[in-house]
Amino acid sequence: MPGLNLTRDEAMQRSRQLVAQSSHIHLDLTTGSETFRTKATIAFRSVPGASSFIDAITARIHSITLNGKDLDPATHADEYRIQLPDLKSENLLEIDADFHYSSTGEGLHRFVDPVDNEVYLYTQFEVPDARRVFPTFEQPDLKQAFSFTVDAPAHWTVISNQPTPQPQSLPAEATPTEQGTQPQTDIARWVFPATPRISSYITALVAGPYKGTTDVYKAEDGRSVPLGVYSRASLAQYVDAQNLFETTKAGFRFFEEQFGTPYPFTKYDQIFVPDFNAGAMENAGCVTILEDYVFRSKVSGALRERRDITVLHELAHMWFGDLVTMRWWDDLWLNESFAEFMSHLCAVESGVSPHAWTTFAASEKTWAYAQDQLPTTHPITADMVDLDAVNANFDGITYAKGAAVLRQLVAWVGQEAFMEGVRAYLAENAWGNAELKDLLRHLEKASGRDLSEWSQQWLETCGVNTLKIDYDIDEDGYLADLTVTQSAPEAHPHLRKQHIKLAFYTLDAAHNLTRDVSLDVDIEGEKTVIEQAGRVPTPDLVLPNHADLGFAKIRLDSASLDTAIRHVSGLQEPLDRAVVWSSLWDATRDGELAATTFVDTVLTHLPAETDATLANLLVRQLEYALKHYVRPSKAETLRQRAGNVLWGAAQEAARGSDMQFQLVNAFARLANSDVQLGIIEDLRSGETSLSGLEIDQDLSWTLLISLATGGRIGEAEIDAEYAKDSSATGATSAQTAKAALPNPEAKQKAWEAMVKEQNLTNTMQRATLLGFNRCHDGHLLAPYAELYFENLAAMWDDASYEMSQRLVTGLYPYFAATPATLQATTQAIETLAADKPGLKRPLLEARDGLERIIAARKADEAAHRTKATH
Repeated sequence: MPGLNLTRDEAMQRSRQLVAQSSHIHLDLTTGSETFRTKATIAFRSVPGASSFIDAITARIHSITLNGKDLDPATHADEYRIQLPDLKSENLLEIDADFHYSSTGEGLHRFVDPVDNEVYLYTQFEVPDARRVFPTFEQPDLKQAFSFTVDAPAHWTVISNQPTPQPQSLPAEATPTEQGTQPQTDIARWVFPATPRISSYITALVAGPYKGTTDVYKAEDGRSVPLGVYSRASLAQYVDAQNLFETTKAGFRFFEEQFGTPYPFTKYDQIFVPDFNAGAMENAGCVTILEDYVFRSKVSGALRERRDITVLHELAHMWFGDLVTMRWWDDLWLNESFAEFMSHLCAVESGVSPHAWTTFAASEKTWAYAQDQLPTTHPITADMVDLDAVNANFDGITYAKGAAVLRQLVAWVGQEAFMEGVRAYLAENAWGNAELKDLLRHLEKASGRDLSEWSQQWLETCGVNTLKIDYDIDEDGYLADLTVTQSAPEAHPHLRKQHIKLAFYTLDAAHNLTRDVSLDVDIEGEKTVIEQAGRVPTPDLVLPNHADLGFAKIRLDSASLDTAIRHVSGLQEPLDRAVVWSSLWDATRDGELAATTFVDTVLTHLPAETDATLANLLVRQLEYALKHYVRPSKAETLRQRAGNVLWGAAQEAARGSDMQFQLVNAFARLANSDVQLGIIEDLRSGETSLSGLEIDQDLSWTLLISLATGGRIGEAEIDAEYAKDSSATGATSAQTAKAALPNPEAKQKAWEAMVKEQNLTNTMQRATLLGFNRCHDGHLLAPYAELYFENLAAMWDDASYEMSQRLVTGLYPYFAATPATLQATTQAIETLAADKPGLKRPLLEARDGLERIIAARKADEAAHRTKATH
């Protein structure tokens, strides 16, 4: 579909021909449940006599008028583009068309709340989906002023990038009543003022009977900036708006000071929206956020902190991304990485989350390390030749590795010099577009450093390095000849300069590890001798990358590894524990540390963990190792032991604590034996209780899904629970529970819904995938290994990119970790994916994951045999 996949060359050519001026978009949202009507008036300048095009994914085009001349849609438009011939120096384009509502979270998404049957709409445009709602030049460098007029039911709330105007009443027009459509007797019109010059992908429209709370932030330039937090009416009672306002205001104060620029837009609304595909989206002054961040029940401290980081991430984009925008998607990494780095920095320095760098190490860098070891890894500055490449590269390199590398850059040039350069960059390019080279130029001037080598090493190469410590002990018991050895994978043999901290710890009688010495070290080349370490008494643990400034896998020396396995919980700083756990997990994934050793280590130290995000990470890694990496002959026994340990730890945890809550949730996911499932039943019924633990609605669903997975309940019990909680969350939870039932009929029904019918919304698809893969008996899923490859083409071709990507990845048969599955994957890559370039990447990554599973199981078996012979 050449019209759907805009190339960079086409965009550059269009930028040379056109200067976008303004777009007025009139949306009529009262025309039915399938489509809406858009009338667009677009003004732009052009090279006289040139021909170009505008992007529009329409359902039907009623008319096209260019400079007063009618163009025939049959000859000038297809499903994706409208051709614009014989342009003048000043042009006025008018288009009247119908567009489809979305159920996939792309374009204008339409959701019907099962609680009150009300309709809720919101837009999601990144990367190329504004064209699903109105005709536009869908590229970030053709900035323009956008003004929206919206016709909608009068009882709705309508929100966009500019402050919401007073609605105007329109003549009553009754419309047919249908599913999700209320009888409309009162229609109103909202006429929004024009935005500043912004890119199409950060325009926004949110409409429906959303309920909100407002506040005001006093900006640095004296303005009173209106703040709003909104949600569906049925969720409004659960929105802790004051907490959100406090986090937002802390972010405003920090960013205005650091960026040297007052908040650039007129207001700042945050709207929690249903069926969202991402965490949030940085629409200018109108941020949309995943509804999972509305907490109607108790959640982990990790999720609360993640929400704070997300709020700060999107706020940082108002300056870096919205005020100054990338010229083309090549610099998408810079846009996202900068916001990710600044959100964590703000969280720490503003006091919103003092341990946010631990969160960064545990979640973002774990993601980045895994992504950078895949066969599909790419340089941070990826070559975004077209929109397909942009979609494919929205990944852990773009977000997490980029942010980690920025942190390394800040360590290299100094934080004040870094921020001075950023301030100059924003001042020079406000309301325009810029490139990486523009930022580097200002950073070089501020720091006095030549960053060309840094850029080449970190941004233009890929692959993660490994750092390992070697040392001798002299006759007096001091360290001697301590060396940091840096290695690189064969496929990406790049050694880099890094600034890290090297720390030495001693174990005391209480089993605490105390840091005695910390050294700032510059690493370069294959071997770096650390002369400052001379005459340091032999420590119990040597930790490279203390404070987590570097981006590298860490391998501990044998003595330090033994200390870490026995006493990692004795490290007092959570960030140090995160670095050690990262090293242990990397070694497990690489088949260097036996998976049973990793599991045993987690079970030993998890109950003592105090950092919520680190505890959450360890639980997830424990579950993955048990499911995939432990040798099959040991997996069931170890899984039952893990469940018993988690339940025992939950009973011992502090009353009402976050750790108690996380342990119960983890136990519910792992519970398998009759005894363990009996405990789940008793917890849910109230026959068994833990002091301080409330079985609220969401935890009740978690326990019920556990019982469904274990075969202790059926559809009748699931339907009964849904009758008590007929919310959107209840609907997705019931879907997960039914797909998790351990019988062939349930798995087949879930498979048919996802693969054959493909009529699920994006949220229901995710819920079904989750339940389908919840399975204690591998024989139930065995038939779907072959069916996966038989249906692969249809899964990819018959859905949108977002939906097909999730299916291809989520249904991959990791449960069939055999050479036959590897062979089938390779064949699909070589044949099917040859004609479907977008399909190649998820298949390559899936094959890599399967190869790791096979290798890790072999390593675990080999370690067991070695131990048995001793």
